[in-house]
Amino acid sequence: MDIWQELYDKARKVQKSRTISPFIEAGCVASAILTKSGKIYLGVCIDTASTLGMCAERNAIANMITNGESQIDKVVAVMEDGRVGSPCGACREYMMQLDKESSEIEILLELETRKTIKLKELIPDWWGVDIFKANNSN
Repeated sequence: MDIWQELYDKARKVQKSRTISPFIEAGCVASAILTKSGKIYLGVCIDTASTLGMCAERNAIANMITNGESQIDKVVAVMEDGRVGSPCGACREYMMQLDKESSEIEILLELETRKTIKLKELIPDWWGVDIFKANNSN
């Protein structure tokens, strides 16, 4: 099994659409992240009545950060119907701010053909590049 299929399968495994309370639904979208160290972190979307929810990708990133990592290699987001999808603008921005190499994150766009795109192609001319250069860090 290739890594894209593994990430997809792991995301689908946690993707269980459910109602948490009258105000919160979760699990319509799931995400799997492969870090540069080779670990996989998972997350599901959490939608709230007050818009304080969290996308599946950012939930997976929070799990990654909680476990001491911050460098992403690959990202898969699985929509409710089983198709893969591109991260929203907020998730793209969040990923870009993680590390100076984040522009190289590979995102799966189509499982069958293994079509991917680099984050830098989704956010060309990102505003924070010079800040990373100036800080000479992450």
